[in-house]
Amino acid sequence: MMAITLVIAASLGAERLPLFDLSEQQRSIFYDIRLPRILLGACVGASLAVAGAGLQALLRNPLAEPYLLGVSNGAALGTMLAFVAFQDSEAARPVLAFAGAGIASFAVYRIAKSGAGMNVERLVLAGIIVTTFLSSVIVMLTTLLDAVKLRSFTFWLLGDLSQATRNGVYLSGIAALIGTLVLTSQARALNLMMVGERDAFDFGVEVGRVRMLVFGSTCLVVGAAVAASGSVGYVGLIVPHLIRLSIGSDNRLVVPFSAVAGAIFVVFADTVARTAIAPRELPVGAITALVGAPLFIFLLRRGS
Repeated sequence: MMAITLVIAASLGAERLPLFDLSEQQRSIFYDIRLPRILLGACVGASLAVAGAGLQALLRNPLAEPYLLGVSNGAALGTMLAFVAFQDSEAARPVLAFAGAGIASFAVYRIAKSGAGMNVERLVLAGIIVTTFLSSVIVMLTTLLDAVKLRSFTFWLLGDLSQATRNGVYLSGIAALIGTLVLTSQARALNLMMVGERDAFDFGVEVGRVRMLVFGSTCLVVGAAVAASGSVGYVGLIVPHLIRLSIGSDNRLVVPFSAVAGAIFVVFADTVARTAIAPRELPVGAITALVGAPLFIFLLRRGS
C-alpha cells in the first residue's frame, strides 16, 4: 500500500510524469522537487502518527496528540525564533523546534497534573491554554517579518512541504526512525500503563523512565517534523485511532502500523494539495484538517 501511494503521488502534480521513459526535464522535476517532497511527507506523517500513538498510550487519553497538546505549536514557535534570529542557519530550526516542543510538553504536563492525578479534562484544557498562548506569541513575532517572509512563513505554518530539501528529508527520516524504534521498544510497558500507572509499577515497569522516553521521543519527532513542514494537524489524532480500530490496542503493533499509515495519509493529503487547484497549491495542513475533522466526529459518535 505504501509503495502504491508513493508511485501515484510521484506521477501526479502540475506536471504529470509517466512511470517510465522520463525526459531530462521530467527527471529533474522528479529527483529535485517531487521525490524529496514525497519522502518528506512520508517522514512527517510517520513522525506525527507515532507521536500521537505514544502520547495516547502514555496518558491513557484518546484525545492526546501533538497538535492538541501544544507540542506542535511549541515546535513552531522555536522554528519561528530561528527564522527571526538565525536566518542563515538551517541547523537552528530543528534545534529550536525540539527545544520549543520540550518546553511546551513540560508546561502542559505540569498544568494538567494535580494532587489527585491527571484526568482527561485537565489535560485537554491545559493543551488548549498552552496552544492558545503560543499561537498568540507566534502572531506577535510575525510583526518582525517583512511582507515576503510573512507570506512564506504563514503558508509554512499551515503545513507546507513545497520547501522540501534533502537535508530536511534526512533529518526527519532519522528522527522518525529513532522515535518509532524507541516507542516500539517501550510498547510492552505502554500496554501495562494503559491499565494504570500504579498497576504498571507493580508489574515492574519503571514509570518515570518510560514517561521520559515517550515525551523525549515525541519532542524529537515533532520538532523535526514541524521544522521541516510546519504544523500539520489531525495526523497524530486520527491515525492511531484508525489503527486501534483495525488491529486492536497492542502498542507493539499500533506504533509501527501508525508510522506506515501516517506516512500514507500525509503523502495522500499532499498529493491532493498539489493537484486540487494546480498549478497553485493548498497547504497540506488544510487537507489533513478537512479529512481529519469529519473523521474524528464520526469516531466520537461511533464510540458514544
